[in-house]
Amino acid sequence: MNMKRTLFYIIICSSFISCVPTVHYNPDTKNEYKGSGEPESSIYIYPFNDESQNNISEITIESNKVINPDSVNIGIPPLKYNKEWLCLLTLDDCVHSAYSYTWAAINDRPQTTKYFYDVQHLIAGDLPPDTFSYHKTLGSTDGAGNEVRFAFTVALYQENKDLNDLPYIEKGFTNNYFRFYMKSTLIWSDIKDMLNYGEGIAFHDASTNAVNNEDSLIKHFYIGEDSVQKHLSGRGCKMLAEPDGNIHYINAAIKFPGMQTMTAQGDANYTLYPFKVNTDLEKAVIARDFYNTPYDIEYAVVKNLLSFNKEYRPAICIGSHRTYNDMSELLLWLNNKYGKDGDDTMWFPSQEEYFEYCYYRAHAEITKSIDGKTLKITVSMPSNTYFYYPSITVNVSGMKKEDVKSITSSDNVTGLSYANYNNELMLNINCRKHLLDLAQHYMSVYLANKTEYTYLDAKYFVNMLKPSTDKDALLEQLK
Repeated sequence: MNMKRTLFYIIICSSFISCVPTVHYNPDTKNEYKGSGEPESSIYIYPFNDESQNNISEITIESNKVINPDSVNIGIPPLKYNKEWLCLLTLDDCVHSAYSYTWAAINDRPQTTKYFYDVQHLIAGDLPPDTFSYHKTLGSTDGAGNEVRFAFTVALYQENKDLNDLPYIEKGFTNNYFRFYMKSTLIWSDIKDMLNYGEGIAFHDASTNAVNNEDSLIKHFYIGEDSVQKHLSGRGCKMLAEPDGNIHYINAAIKFPGMQTMTAQGDANYTLYPFKVNTDLEKAVIARDFYNTPYDIEYAVVKNLLSFNKEYRPAICIGSHRTYNDMSELLLWLNNKYGKDGDDTMWFPSQEEYFEYCYYRAHAEITKSIDGKTLKITVSMPSNTYFYYPSITVNVSGMKKEDVKSITSSDNVTGLSYANYNNELMLNINCRKHLLDLAQHYMSVYLANKTEYTYLDAKYFVNMLKPSTDKDALLEQLK
């Protein structure tokens, strides 16, 4: 980074910090903060408690020509969609800005320069006075022309009662903007909304003073697990983001049954090289870095990571205790250079999704049968506890998209796309049980309130579906 850019960043950052409100949301001290928004229970959330598990998927490909059995080999690539490098982002401390800054930037929601808001404010159209938008979503593609938005992990204060707060709604009130000041944590409503789009969650600080007592931490993990499942449609938490560099959290998480993937800085035992991964990564503690500025991340990507061949390329694993407009600008830059509006080489999932993909890659069983012009592929995907991303990419050698006359699949396959990749046929298989319901929900939201972002959402979720009459009907409504 050159000196001019460094100086520019210091000036901008100093200005930004000075204008961020320092008064935090406190419902007990100001009448203006008494919650009047939609109840947390009324916010839509995907039914995670009923997600499909241990899927056995069948794909039947009818070819335009006789298939040579010796030419067909089937495998799962190191990264979904055959991407060339991986980026993981964990936002610690359950920060309110994870929703109104970072998630908002990714999903074309109104952004703000110094205030904060919640999903109830969005629903009511009660927003801060300084909002702006990128007028596009941020992400990559599935290699077959369908958008895949960036997804990050938000670390929860899983036992904190402040997550139950409700925002104050008063559309049109301009005497003050106390209702848009920063809360001490995210609220469950915001977390629900983010999870619908693929964001992940992690345990963070436990509500105990005995943070060096692993038995106490495990006890509080159980308490936190109960809270998370009650608020998030039965969704459990299988990830830990180590707080404060405290290795006792790592040791407790390794003993805790549901905890399967972790990230830490000094206490990490696994530096992630995606193209060298040949295990399921269960209980591995993935190393992450905390950068001084998002511009340092940009430097790491350009100068370090991409200078390696992909086989030796480390993942970019980012930890952050703050996330404001500068992080949004980084995500915009990634989208424009390496995402769907650039060379489309990066995969940016939550760590939960990446872990599940590695698990499927290590444990999936694939069989094939060929009869003349027909290829039948069976993919068995054994699940583990708290799995919510039942989707993989499969490469089929000896075939190309041009050879495909038709593709059909078993009913448990809800999303299916295909394209050419390196002279092979790439299949993206999604078995999320309620994917159609998700698409129908966001279509209904769009039809009730036609805005730029509700249209992009409806299109996004509908395009996840495999070809069907239901999908055709939804696409017709988009017209």
